Amino acid sequence: MAASIAGVAQENNNQSNDGNYTFALTSLTSLFFMWGFITCLNDILIPHLKGIFDLSYSQAMLVQFCFFGAYFIVSLPAGALVKKLGYQKGIVLGLVIAAAGCMTFYPAASMQSYPVFLFALFILASGITILQVSANPYVSILGKSETAPSRLTLTQAFNSLGTTIAPFFGALLILNEATEVLTKAQQAESVQMPYLFLAGMLLLLAAIFAYLKLPTVEQQEPETVNISGSAWQYSHLVLGAIGIFVYVGAEVAIGSFLVNLFAEPTIAAMEESEAAKYIAYYWGGAMVGRFIGAAVMQKIEGGKVLAFNATASIVLLLITIFSSGAIAMWAVLAIGLFNSIMFPTIFTLAINGLKQHTSQGSGILCLAIVGGAIIPYIQGLLADTIGLQLSFLLPIVCYVFIVHYGLKGSKPKNV
Repeated sequence: MAASIAGVAQENNNQSNDGNYTFALTSLTSLFFMWGFITCLNDILIPHLKGIFDLSYSQAMLVQFCFFGAYFIVSLPAGALVKKLGYQKGIVLGLVIAAAGCMTFYPAASMQSYPVFLFALFILASGITILQVSANPYVSILGKSETAPSRLTLTQAFNSLGTTIAPFFGALLILNEATEVLTKAQQAESVQMPYLFLAGMLLLLAAIFAYLKLPTVEQQEPETVNISGSAWQYSHLVLGAIGIFVYVGAEVAIGSFLVNLFAEPTIAAMEESEAAKYIAYYWGGAMVGRFIGAAVMQKIEGGKVLAFNATASIVLLLITIFSSGAIAMWAVLAIGLFNSIMFPTIFTLAINGLKQHTSQGSGILCLAIVGGAIIPYIQGLLADTIGLQLSFLLPIVCYVFIVHYGLKGSKPKNV
C-alpha cells in the first residue's frame, strides 16, 4: 500500500558497494515495519471507536478519511521539507511528529472526544507521510542503482510484516480490554497505553536515528532544460492515477469493514476481539502475494496479471456479498492475496514511457493515494443506506476499472 516515492541523489563519498550500507539498510527496515503496523491498527480502531461513540459507518470511516487525507495534504510540503533538511533529519522529524500523534490519543480518550481522536490520527499520518518521503528514496540510493528495486522490495516486505502483526496487537491490547461490562469512558481509555507504548517506540527510533552516523547523500538538482508538455497529456498516466485511487480505496475500505462484517450474525457472529485477529490473513495474503507475483511477472506481462488479479477480486467480492458464513468470510480475506501486486504494477505501467515527465507523473500517482480517504467513506454511506454486505458492491466497481486498465488503459499512446 505504501508508495515508492522517487528521489534523485548522489553519494558524497562515492561508495558503490552495497555491503557498505548493510547497517543503514537494516536500521531503515524498522521504519517500514512501524508505519505498516500503525496504518493497519486503523482497522482495529474503526469498530472500537464506532462502538464507543455510537457512530454510523460513514462517521466511523472518518478515521481513514483523516489518516489518508494527510497523505494528500502533507506529501508535497514534506518533499520540500526533506529536500531542505536531508533524508536523515527528515526521518527523525517524521518519527517525532508521529509520536506526537500517538500521544494525542491520551487526551482524546480522557476527553472522550471523537474529533480529538481524528486530529490525533491526522498528526500521526502526517509524521508517517514525512517518513515515507524520506525513507523510500533514501533506501533507493543506498547502494548500486541496479539493485534499488530489490532493496525497496525487501523493505516493503517488512511493511507487510507490520500490517500482518498489528491485528493481534490491537485485538489483545485494545479490543480485549474494551468489553461490554466497561463504561464508555473505560473503553475509550483502553487505547491510551497501547498508543503511549507506540509513542515511546517512535521516540526511541527518533533518538537512534538522530545518533546514527548514516551515509550522507545530497540531492542533485536536475539540469535546466526546456521541457515541453506535461505528464497529464499521457492517457495511460491519467488512467493509472485513477487506478491507484480506486485500488488504494478498495483495499483500505475492505480492511476497514472486516471486523464489523465478521461480527454479523449471518457471517461469523464473532466478538470484535476475535474478528480482529483474522485481519492478519487479509494483510498477510498481500505479503505472500508480493513474492508470488514477482515470480509470475517474470514470465507474464504485468497488465495481464493485473487484470487477472482484479477479476479474481471481483469474483471473491460477489461471493462475499451473496453468500454467508465461512464461505463469505474466507472469500473476502482471500482478496488480500490478489491485492498484493496491484499498487506496484499500476504504478510501473502508469509511468512507462513518460521520459522527462516521469517525476511529475510519480507525484500525481502518489497524490492519488487519497483514494484511501474517500472510497471507505463512500462505502460507509452505502453501508448506512443499503446494508454492510451490499456495500461491498463499491469495491467491485473499483476492481472493474482496474481490469480495464490492465487490459487496455495501460497501453501508452503516441503523444
